[in-house]
Amino acid sequence: MANHKSAEKRNRQRIATTLRTRAARSHVRAVVAKARVAIAAGADDAAALVASACSLLDRAGSKNALPPKRAARHKSRLAAYLYRAQKG
Repeated sequence: MANHKSAEKRNRQRIATTLRTRAARSHVRAVVAKARVAIAAGADDAAALVASACSLLDRAGSKNALPPKRAARHKSRLAAYLYRAQKG
């Protein structure tokens, strides 16, 4: 338990940040999964779903909800998956 005012404040901040980060990561995972399913099914709107997923990944990376390099790696893999699906 926190014994100082500053430690209590840091604890409140940690809880708020954790909730915000967890919600953002969950949302990103859901959108990326929806994009992957669309690509696998050969849906017409797969490119739009990938674009929205990339946008969310960028936002999560810039706000440190995800490590920025991890977000970039996911974007790259998603784009490559879309390219391969469209090509052949």
